[in-house]
Amino acid sequence: MAHFEISSMFMTAQPVLIKQLDRAMASLESISVGDWAWVGVAVHLLLTVFMVIRILSTQRNTGIAIAWLVLLFAIPFFSIMAYILVGEPYLGKSYKVRNTQAQNLLKGVAQRQDIQLAQVDDTLPKRYQGVSRIGTFDTGFGVYDKHRMQLLTSADSTFDSLIQDINNASNIILMEFYIIYPKGRVQEVFQALIEAAQRGVECQILADSVGSFSFFTDDWHERMVEAGVVVHQSLPVGLFKTLLKRSDLRNHRKIVVIDDDIGYTGSFNLVDPEFFNQDKAVGQWIDLMMRIQSDNAVSVVTALAAVSVTDIGAESTRNLEQLGYRIENNINMYTRKLYRRQPAINDINDKASGYLARQILSNNLSDEYGHDFKASEQDPNHEVTEDSAENNIPAYMRTIANLPAIENVMAQVIPSAPRITEHVIYNTLLTIFHRADYRIQITTPYFVPDEALLAALTTAAKRGVEVTILLPKKVDSFLVQHASQASYSILMEAGVKIALFKRGLLHAKTVIIDDDYCLFGTVNMDMRSFYLNMEISLALYSPSIVKQVYECQQSYLTQCEILTLEEWESRPTYKQLFDSGIRLFSPLL
Repeated sequence: MAHFEISSMFMTAQPVLIKQLDRAMASLESISVGDWAWVGVAVHLLLTVFMVIRILSTQRNTGIAIAWLVLLFAIPFFSIMAYILVGEPYLGKSYKVRNTQAQNLLKGVAQRQDIQLAQVDDTLPKRYQGVSRIGTFDTGFGVYDKHRMQLLTSADSTFDSLIQDINNASNIILMEFYIIYPKGRVQEVFQALIEAAQRGVECQILADSVGSFSFFTDDWHERMVEAGVVVHQSLPVGLFKTLLKRSDLRNHRKIVVIDDDIGYTGSFNLVDPEFFNQDKAVGQWIDLMMRIQSDNAVSVVTALAAVSVTDIGAESTRNLEQLGYRIENNINMYTRKLYRRQPAINDINDKASGYLARQILSNNLSDEYGHDFKASEQDPNHEVTEDSAENNIPAYMRTIANLPAIENVMAQVIPSAPRITEHVIYNTLLTIFHRADYRIQITTPYFVPDEALLAALTTAAKRGVEVTILLPKKVDSFLVQHASQASYSILMEAGVKIALFKRGLLHAKTVIIDDDYCLFGTVNMDMRSFYLNMEISLALYSPSIVKQVYECQQSYLTQCEILTLEEWESRPTYKQLFDSGIRLFSPLL
């Protein structure tokens, strides 16, 4: 009966609905083509006004705002869609909330254990105390002393050192990389991680979802997960995720923490340069990595571990809950330094017994992955050398191939991320450029400065500071190459020296001020690193380690072509105009 009533009502209403639909169609047909054009103009104007208001209210950087406005009026509908997708540096509300919660969990542990993460060493020179406070204010990490640091200048020395430390690990291994490319000697690192996991070491890897795409689709990923290595994707992408947050904001950090006292950071991705990006016609990538060791309760290693733990915790609700559970139950597995000042006697025994077991096993380690493991290499006091690879080292790098470790280094970790630490690296760079007395020397693969940075560098050169910028002659980004070139004339007119490296893609990222300050890490000199990517930098305050980085730069300079203003301005006019045109969009690159 009910079914019959519903059917009757539908049949009665059907003619009325059809008449209303016919009227609507007739109304639409009566609108002329000209009327539709005016409707389109009105919609376009409304969208344009809305986007102008949005850009002006959200973009704090004037150059970025102007670049988007130029695009908005030059390519209207395309630029609106582009801005919706990639216009604002937003990692996502849920990610930011989890990141804050993870930081608060670790800060709570630090307070309960009376660990002063934001301490500033009184022995720091006064001229840099203000600079260090910029980093401390935005990140919570202060300046720590008494580190032993070794500058690793080649891929082989980095692999040798890293594999040796993994083989000697007894508690925890944290790794965080933008790119993991599973070829060449990287497979040796994977094998060492698998063996570490099998002997009970907790191994956690956080790899960027986009940068490490080839790793996540490789058999090695499955093999490591099966062996017990925990692998996380950083900032995963997808169609639905793209609508809620920017997919081009990436985790560009490179961090390794092993047990309580060893850390690594620098420009080195987990890639073998002999296999990576060989189709780009830019040569092998040349990187620097810093091995850091400290027995202090709080050190740069502690800070690196805190950054990595926070990044892992922020990736998912499950990760955050696991971090909270560990802290509540005092399970000291991420990094024992954050939870306990001194190792227990069992920890020491475990480390000793683990080392003895590895000594016994070392004679049976396979060389299937291209490296001959020797028992002597398992000695924890063994200094990494490059004697075995001497023939593969270019002549210009042999003077920096085996640099000694430096004791008592004072340093500070400065992590940066969009809308989390704001513009901490950018502000630090501007400050130190204006503080320089006689030398600024920059090495970076990507150089796209804004007006403020250009003014700081040119002003420094005009007041007598020797400013040198080392760049690769060829880079793997067409737009970045031309945007960078647009600033060469301005710099050289002020007396800045531009040196173009000819032996590959010089991927190291270092800034030296005078002879007692160095910024070392993952940050490129472009707006993407300053405003969009998650980065990590190491501020070095000890002249002895700064001198070694300077020696590396001097070695690179021997393989550079020094530009002259006359030569540069003699280029065809169309090339100069093209560079200038690309420069308008440089804040977006």
